[in-house]
Amino acid sequence: MFMKSLRSLFALLVIPLVLSMGLGLSASVMAADGQTNQQQVATNDVDLWRAVKSGESGYTTANNVEAGVLINVVGNEGKDIRNEYLIPVMGITVVAVFAAFLFFYLVNGPSKLSKGFSGKMVLRWSKADLWIHWVLATSCLALIFTGLNIMLGKYILQPYIGEGLWAGLIYGSKTIHDWVGPVFIVSWILCVVKWMPLQTFKMYDLKWFLVVGGYINFGPFKGKHPDSGFANAGEKMWFWTLTIFGLFIAASGLMLVLPGLDLPREASMAALLIHAISAIIIIAFTIVHVWMATVLSEGGMECMVSGYCDENWAVQHHNLWYDELKDSNSIAYKD
Repeated sequence: MFMKSLRSLFALLVIPLVLSMGLGLSASVMAADGQTNQQQVATNDVDLWRAVKSGESGYTTANNVEAGVLINVVGNEGKDIRNEYLIPVMGITVVAVFAAFLFFYLVNGPSKLSKGFSGKMVLRWSKADLWIHWVLATSCLALIFTGLNIMLGKYILQPYIGEGLWAGLIYGSKTIHDWVGPVFIVSWILCVVKWMPLQTFKMYDLKWFLVVGGYINFGPFKGKHPDSGFANAGEKMWFWTLTIFGLFIAASGLMLVLPGLDLPREASMAALLIHAISAIIIIAFTIVHVWMATVLSEGGMECMVSGYCDENWAVQHHNLWYDELKDSNSIAYKD
């Protein structure tokens, strides 16, 4: 009887203890397994996100170019270069070049004709030349102003105008930029083909640079008028800059706007950067060209308005070209 009672007491005390220990051990094992699984999932997430940020490709049902790439590293890096470097450089270039020529004009003044105007006008540009020039100039300026708004507008204009006005302005700039581009390309091609024979550099062009084209009105350079053919050295530099970087800007622009081109992101970003760099260079030279043609050269603007230049202007600024016309008896005067 006593032994039976002892076994009953053992069952009541020990068995629950063993069961509780077993359950506790099982719970610990399960908790440890759960924690391990969570750590594994976290590790997998980190590895996945690291792979995504590094630009590794995965698998999607889409089959277009780079469909399996969630984040394009080159695209992000190119965007950073554009925002951190090219946009500030573009703004600084516009202000610095314009300010430099304004300062030069205020200090030096325009390049006057040493013998004044003769009143006799010599044919310099044909009607076709004038059309090519002004279509190219108008389209180029339209692209410059709309491009500057696209690149710099959100920093200069957007903070000070309403959202509705800014939305219309940026949309209009983008639309004009896209549609004027082909006009620029066609006129650029005509310009290059028609004027290239007149733009070869000669040895006398070096002296033109050394005396700053005869535009200095003070010091040892005053009154120095270097030899020049139909185009002077500065005009030749502007032509070849427009030719080379016009090609870059036209090709990259077509890559950016043509919808049928299914390009990798790297190619698109390269086109965007080339487009911006080429635009900066063309803008700088355009400012110089406009200053030189309109205010620094007395009588220079008339050439591209009527196609005729004053005879004294031709002798002073393009003497070799004038001498060729005179020697061949082919000077055409305006009636």
